[in-house]
Amino acid sequence: MNKVISFIIIGVSIIITGCGAMIPEQIRLMTAARFRELERHMESKVSSIKQASNNDLGYMCQAYVELKSYNKSSTCLAEMKRRIDRGDTDVVSRGRKIYDLTWAYGAMTPRILIETGKYSEAILQSQKTIESMKTTKGWYAGQRANYLGMLESLGLAYALNGQQKEAGKCITELEGINTSGGYILLTQPKYLAIAKINMALGRYDKAREAFKTLKNDTRFMKEKAETGFLASAVFQVGDMWSYQELPENFSYCRVLLETGDAAQAKQGYDELLKIPQIKDNGPIYWMILFDRGRIAEQEGNLKQAIGFYSQSVDVIEQQRSTINTEACKIGFVGDKQTVYCRLIDALFSDKQYASALEYIERSKSRALVDMLAMKKDFAVQAGDEKQIRELLAVKDQGEQEALVHSELVNKGNTRSVVIKTTDQLRQRTPELASLISVTSLSVAEIQKLIPADEALVEYYYTDQYLFTFILTSQGLSAVRLDSGHIADDIKNFRAAIENTSSSDHEILAKQMFNQLFKPIENKLPTSRLIIVPHGALHYLPFYALYDGKDYLIERYSIRMLPSASMFKYLQRDKSEKLGDILAFGNPDLGDQKYNLVNAENEAVSVSKTLPRSKYFLRKEATETVLKKYGEGFNYIHFATHGEFDADKPLNSALLLAADSANDGRLTVDKLYSMKLNADLVTLSACETGLGKIANGDDVVGLTRGFLYAGSSSIVASLWKVDDLATSTLMTSFYEALKNTDKREALRQAQLQNKKKFPHPYYWASFQLTGNAK
Repeated sequence: MNKVISFIIIGVSIIITGCGAMIPEQIRLMTAARFRELERHMESKVSSIKQASNNDLGYMCQAYVELKSYNKSSTCLAEMKRRIDRGDTDVVSRGRKIYDLTWAYGAMTPRILIETGKYSEAILQSQKTIESMKTTKGWYAGQRANYLGMLESLGLAYALNGQQKEAGKCITELEGINTSGGYILLTQPKYLAIAKINMALGRYDKAREAFKTLKNDTRFMKEKAETGFLASAVFQVGDMWSYQELPENFSYCRVLLETGDAAQAKQGYDELLKIPQIKDNGPIYWMILFDRGRIAEQEGNLKQAIGFYSQSVDVIEQQRSTINTEACKIGFVGDKQTVYCRLIDALFSDKQYASALEYIERSKSRALVDMLAMKKDFAVQAGDEKQIRELLAVKDQGEQEALVHSELVNKGNTRSVVIKTTDQLRQRTPELASLISVTSLSVAEIQKLIPADEALVEYYYTDQYLFTFILTSQGLSAVRLDSGHIADDIKNFRAAIENTSSSDHEILAKQMFNQLFKPIENKLPTSRLIIVPHGALHYLPFYALYDGKDYLIERYSIRMLPSASMFKYLQRDKSEKLGDILAFGNPDLGDQKYNLVNAENEAVSVSKTLPRSKYFLRKEATETVLKKYGEGFNYIHFATHGEFDADKPLNSALLLAADSANDGRLTVDKLYSMKLNADLVTLSACETGLGKIANGDDVVGLTRGFLYAGSSSIVASLWKVDDLATSTLMTSFYEALKNTDKREALRQAQLQNKKKFPHPYYWASFQLTGNAK
């Protein structure tokens, strides 16, 4: 009598028939989750990926995916795709087809796409694979496990992409899959998939129902119930436990907490925290610490909550930023910025104002690192470039190794290498280090950098509170107010400003003044301010705030910074250049609708304000010219169009003329690879000051890109500016620069424009970021 042994392996079913059949080594290692050994076994068995059989190729790719070896998995899956494209898709055993390579590729690829935040691509790949399965004769009978796995990936991708209705349809379809009889082993993955997708949708009550069904129908929770909640997990000693059971146990605790069962969730979390291996799974560890902090805060134990939140932040700041390694396992991506938010609120409540401000700076640094995580070719602005490139490679390799799910990897040693390398980078190239690791200054360090005649005002808001910190070289004070509907208010204010035929903006301008400025006016020792915005406040023209009598521009002189820690990187010495102004005006973009006649005149006019200047117009205003001459001028002026891409901020760009060498799109991504070292860059273009507002707030837009490229200061616009008014303002600005600093020169030019064009739409768009001198 033949026996059928079914091994269900991450969307891949391998059927072995025959009495007493020997289990191949690769299957034994796969089912034991010994992926590092599987990798070594397959690499010793196959001399190269291109020479591997389809069967062996599937095992190799699966090992790389499980080990988070993204470089290897990319190469392996690319080979698999090549075979699929040429029709070589059969996986054969004993002369008959047992599997289709298309489905293996379709099962693994969405997981990587989800982990790297590419949800739309994961949806398309999952849909394509499911369609392929459904068009294959007799597919359901032999591939029920794979279909279940693909529905899970599709449902998760939909949920994480905010497509609730589509994710709900996947849940309904999963619920309809029959897992009785010979498919009893599919019960656990079925209900886990349902629980995960519901968690991703925030439907914790539904997720709890799925766990309850799982507990009743399988042994998933049976062992834990027999010896106390999750008690059996405490006695697990293998490191692989932290990658196999931990995500499911954490998910159940999270569901308990979100459905109001804090006491049982607390018990479960405390038991998990006793396990030494817990620290080896950082992406789960920080979320457990955060939830314990939430429970402590609910219990009124603020000190304990601060302790848990602080530990959670420490773990977050050790994690690789680009990879959501547990998104496929636990059904959602943890919001790291929420941890900072809760910690800052708790510290403020505990009157630890300096610590609260320092964590605000750390949250901004983390957001910047996350936004730039996929970029590798940063310009090295200082230090030995060869040594720094070598350190970057070591750090990247260490971070990749930290993702590996293997009992053979020494996590402690890996973390040590990453920490040591990061410290070396901070010493040798601090500004570059700030783009790839969390780096911020203490309050004391910031105070030393604030000029005696200036005050720094830093804002931070949550759904409930608006925190405002006033920092000078001599002291710190702070205020906490209700945040109201600050983002909506700013949106409405901007819309009102754009209506030049109405004075409705004054009502909102006064409302914003009363919310943001009036509560702190008596704490400001000077009229010279450095404002560090947060969230939607990056979109607010502060000079246009109105107290009922005067606009802010008439009483204060303001410059902006994306974060207070940026002070450190504005101190670089600037060598005198041979050229004064390098101006680009009205580049030829190949379409008359983009023609800006006054921008062309503007470039000519501003270049005439200083003797050693050059201007390039129309087809000559190219990216190539900037790269050739950019480092030789003190000021660089762009009178052109700009594009803002909120979803992909590194694609935001100034539009220059294209030529045979460059496409003319001066993107943020390119700026981080350039060296300009200008004293001032002026972006007289449309929407150039609008950067991507990340969760933790640092604006990764053109202004931040130019600061890294070496500019001391940036003047940029917050909305689509009037062509004529801007030309007039810019000419006045450069004339004023001959006699005063950049901040005051811009303010004087704006006040002069205000006389000609009273409505703030014409003069309030521009702001100075960086150094005032």
